[in-house]
Amino acid sequence: MVRGQARRPRLADVAARAGVSKKTVSNVVNNHPFVAEHTRKRVLQAIEELGYQPNLSARNLARGRTGVIALVIPQLDMPYFSELARHVVEVAQQRSWVVLIEQTLGDKDLEQEIIDGRLCRRIDGMIYSPSRISAAALRRRTSSTPIVLIGEVIDDATLDHVSIDNVAAARTATQHLIDLGRRRVAAIGAMGRRARGAARQRLEGYQQALTEAGLHVDPALIGQAARYVGEIGAAAMDQLLDLDDPPDAVFCFTDLLALGALRSIHRRGLRVPEDIAIVGHDDIPYGRIAVPSLTTISPDKRAIAETAVDLLDRRVSSRATLPPRRVHVGFQLVVRESTIVRESTVVPESTGALSTPRSSARRVTALDG
Repeated sequence: MVRGQARRPRLADVAARAGVSKKTVSNVVNNHPFVAEHTRKRVLQAIEELGYQPNLSARNLARGRTGVIALVIPQLDMPYFSELARHVVEVAQQRSWVVLIEQTLGDKDLEQEIIDGRLCRRIDGMIYSPSRISAAALRRRTSSTPIVLIGEVIDDATLDHVSIDNVAAARTATQHLIDLGRRRVAAIGAMGRRARGAARQRLEGYQQALTEAGLHVDPALIGQAARYVGEIGAAAMDQLLDLDDPPDAVFCFTDLLALGALRSIHRRGLRVPEDIAIVGHDDIPYGRIAVPSLTTISPDKRAIAETAVDLLDRRVSSRATLPPRRVHVGFQLVVRESTIVRESTVVPESTGALSTPRSSARRVTALDG
């Protein structure tokens, strides 16, 4: 230590100031539950007064951890994933984990390298949103690093998995349009023979809602999308509008597709929702400020992050072999201007929203975005 430089407070200093043992201070720092509340407050006060900062590297080393987890997502600049990443970082920080973020850009070879151990020497575990990896590839992986899957549902029973019920979400979105009296309800986001995971399930939910309402599932009203970006949403909507009998409503499998569809409709001189009603999926910020604002399925992104981190912590901390868990978190239908004509719905200015519980889904009317 350089002469004249103040010594950093140590755990022993906190113990002396609080009048407790070093073990008690360690228990408080590590948030152990079996500490009397008055003792915990005394230790926390001593920590604040001394400016004590735990040595996380030493603590993780003692626990056999790196103190780092990875979040692997397809594309960081997609609004849904950037918002989800923010929640994961916030929740992980509460567990003293640093989050390493890796994007795959949908590269199948890179996804394979990652599950085979490219990051494993530097991390305690991984929260992984796959794009193109298969269940067979996951089963073949040689790394023992704990993985929790999020997003795309892969028919693999060997890993923990957190997602929303995509079939139910798509059925809810489509049913909303049907309830508004729309009968030519289109969909944008199908991927043909490539369809898997969320794309396949959202198509299934869309078709279920039509069938349950006694409506014909018209293949001509199912728009394809190789990628979920606005330009492809606009192109798919153009094709639907060129039909002899165009749709009066459309469910888009993502908000970016819906915003592209919105632009296409505007270019044709049509009105939303008067001529065509639109529902998206993801509840990204851009949809909230679009004109008109976008009705959408809003996954509980915070719950996805919290559940994924909890499952990963459970698996990292346990020395026993734990059975894999599949968890569906909630979602809600957020009703905005793209499906409800503003003048026909009254929302109290004091709240700006109305909500009605509905099993795993909730409907929220929020005309002010």
